[in-house]
Amino acid sequence: MHVNKTLQELADYLGGHVVGDPTVSIGGLGTLDTATEGQITFLANTKYALKVKTTRATAIIIPPNADPFDRNALVVASPYLAFAKLLALYSAKPRIVKGIMDGAFVDNGAVIGKEASVYPGTFIADGVQIGDRVTLHPNVTLYEGVVVGDDVTLHAGVSVREGCRIGNRVTIHNGTVIGGDGFGYAPDGHSWIKIPQIGNVVIEDDVEIGANSAVDRAALETTRIGRGTKIDNLVQVAHNCLVGEDCIIVAQAGIAGSVKLGRHVTLGGQVAVVDHAVIGDNAMISGQSGVFGNVASGAILSGTPAISHQARLRAAAVFPHLPEMRKTLARMGNRLTKVEEQQLEPPRIAPLAVV
Repeated sequence: MHVNKTLQELADYLGGHVVGDPTVSIGGLGTLDTATEGQITFLANTKYALKVKTTRATAIIIPPNADPFDRNALVVASPYLAFAKLLALYSAKPRIVKGIMDGAFVDNGAVIGKEASVYPGTFIADGVQIGDRVTLHPNVTLYEGVVVGDDVTLHAGVSVREGCRIGNRVTIHNGTVIGGDGFGYAPDGHSWIKIPQIGNVVIEDDVEIGANSAVDRAALETTRIGRGTKIDNLVQVAHNCLVGEDCIIVAQAGIAGSVKLGRHVTLGGQVAVVDHAVIGDNAMISGQSGVFGNVASGAILSGTPAISHQARLRAAAVFPHLPEMRKTLARMGNRLTKVEEQQLEPPRIAPLAVV
């Protein structure tokens, strides 16, 4: 679907204001380096400000106080956010309703809403309830009793296990498993006895989950992913976790059982969180960190074990000097030992002269 808007129309859409000609036509988007005439680009980082002079774009999205260099510009508070909104606007495609296609299996006990698209290879079990305008790509599997809300897209190979619930406007990418058994075993001498996992998973509204991730069902009660949370590829969320609203969890993060994440928590790539930890609202954990305990709201941590990011940076500045510092401490220790030995020696008394 081709979109063509004037710069003023885009300003009205984004809540910004125009510098230059508001009537120029914008038919697409590009980067500062690759944009051509008729496209709009954006400046999110001021270190690239000089590229505004040389870009071939018809208009540039800039932050307040940035120099437009006599170019057509759209001034907004956050150019990066504005560009994301324009990408969604210009890349929107009309939804084509496919219905239930040949090769899909739908149990007689399932209920499917209006304007669904169900592709070949999909399996929908007894008791499944699906809302309106849902798209199920090939080889999606919905076990018994699954509930799926409106405007949901499940990409090829997604599996949703029995009794799990998916909210409205949720997108789950290829190969992800929702509601697989949590990893629970009780020791019995030299063997392990499986603990039945009889809870479920609830994915709230407006969540997006990347490819090949896993959200395990609870042993009891519910594993919950809060509204608006975004989860990257290859993420593990273990049983009984409670993830708050609007969190960001980046690729290869692993969250052990019964962890509680507050609202707007950010976990960088390959972060590991120990079981039963509680991470407060707005906390940020940088990539490859290991979290072994509770984290206060608003904390910014890094490293393993995770500590204050500023403290970690100060420690990192010292690391290259540790070998020389060790040598210095050894020399100081040797000198101190000699001083102590001299202090412990009995005083030498000169012999009396014989007259």
